[in-house]
Amino acid sequence: MMTPEGMKDNLIGQYTMLQEIKQGNGGHENKELDYKIKTIAVRLASLGVNVEDLTL
Repeated sequence: MMTPEGMKDNLIGQYTMLQEIKQGNGGHENKELDYKIKTIAVRLASLGVNVEDLTL
Protein backbone atom coordinates (compact mmCIF):
# COMPACT_ATOMS: atom_id res chain seq x y z
CA MET A 1 0.00 0.00 0.00
CA MET A 2 1.25 3.46 -0.91
CA THR A 3 1.76 6.10 1.76
CA PRO A 4 -0.28 9.34 1.58
CA GLU A 5 2.86 11.24 0.57
CA GLY A 6 3.60 8.68 -2.14
CA MET A 7 0.03 9.01 -3.41
CA LYS A 8 0.34 12.79 -3.53
CA ASP A 9 3.62 12.57 -5.41
CA ASN A 10 2.20 10.08 -7.90
CA LEU A 11 -0.95 12.13 -8.53
CA ILE A 12 1.01 15.38 -8.85
CA GLY A 13 3.17 13.69 -11.49
CA GLN A 14 0.10 12.50 -13.38
CA TYR A 15 -1.59 15.89 -13.11
CA THR A 16 1.40 17.84 -14.38
CA MET A 17 1.94 15.36 -17.24
CA LEU A 18 -1.68 15.74 -18.34
CA GLN A 19 -1.39 19.53 -18.11
CA GLU A 20 1.65 19.39 -20.41
CA ILE A 21 -0.25 17.18 -22.87
CA LYS A 22 -3.20 19.58 -22.81
CA GLN A 23 -0.96 22.57 -23.43
CA GLY A 24 0.76 20.80 -26.31
CA ASN A 25 -2.59 19.83 -27.78
CA GLY A 26 -2.82 23.17 -29.59
CA GLY A 27 -6.22 24.13 -28.17
CA HIS A 28 -8.00 21.11 -29.64
CA GLU A 29 -10.85 19.89 -27.49
CA ASN A 30 -10.25 16.54 -25.82
CA LYS A 31 -13.07 15.63 -23.44
CA GLU A 32 -11.34 12.51 -22.12
CA LEU A 33 -8.18 14.46 -21.28
CA ASP A 34 -10.22 17.19 -19.57
CA TYR A 35 -12.12 14.58 -17.56
CA LYS A 36 -8.91 12.89 -16.41
CA ILE A 37 -7.46 16.25 -15.35
CA LYS A 38 -10.62 17.04 -13.38
CA THR A 39 -10.72 13.67 -11.61
CA ILE A 40 -7.07 13.86 -10.60
CA ALA A 41 -7.62 17.44 -9.40
CA VAL A 42 -10.44 16.23 -7.16
CA ARG A 43 -8.30 13.41 -5.78
CA LEU A 44 -5.46 15.84 -5.06
CA ALA A 45 -7.83 18.29 -3.39
CA SER A 46 -9.09 15.49 -1.15
CA LEU A 47 -5.47 14.95 -0.09
CA GLY A 48 -5.06 18.66 0.69
CA VAL A 49 -3.09 19.64 -2.43
CA ASN A 50 -3.97 22.99 -4.02
CA VAL A 51 -3.99 22.26 -7.76
CA GLU A 52 -4.17 25.95 -8.68
CA ASP A 53 -0.44 26.10 -7.98
CA LEU A 54 0.13 23.22 -10.43
CA THR A 55 -2.07 24.37 -13.30
CA LEU A 56 -0.33 25.69 -16.42
